[in-house]
Amino acid sequence: METQSVPVDFLPIVFQIIVALGFVVVTLIATHFLGPKRKTADKLATFEAGVKIVGNARQPFSIKYFLVAILFVLFDVEVIFMYPWAVNFRELGMAGMVEMFIFMGTLLLGFIYVLKKKALDWN
Repeated sequence: METQSVPVDFLPIVFQIIVALGFVVVTLIATHFLGPKRKTADKLATFEAGVKIVGNARQPFSIKYFLVAILFVLFDVEVIFMYPWAVNFRELGMAGMVEMFIFMGTLLLGFIYVLKKKALDWN
């Protein structure tokens, strides 16, 4: 027999959210009032990993960087769909296995397409 959740069951979660938000707010306010307020030229200067600024920041650069990042995210997110399948592997049986092979085949076709288009070649 299934039991239904009542609003009181969610009280610990609501309390935890309130405590977390309260901690963030109190910490931000405390650091604002307690922290030093010395503004020097060195503090206000742009800092980029300790490297001196050279040229214009708006200079265009190769789209390959963004392409590789997007492809990484695309194929990385697809791996997330494999976890529920692995957890429910026994219950899904042979039908689940076939569906996962179809899914992986689709991913493989997409990866072959990326390789054929030479999207990952940096030359």
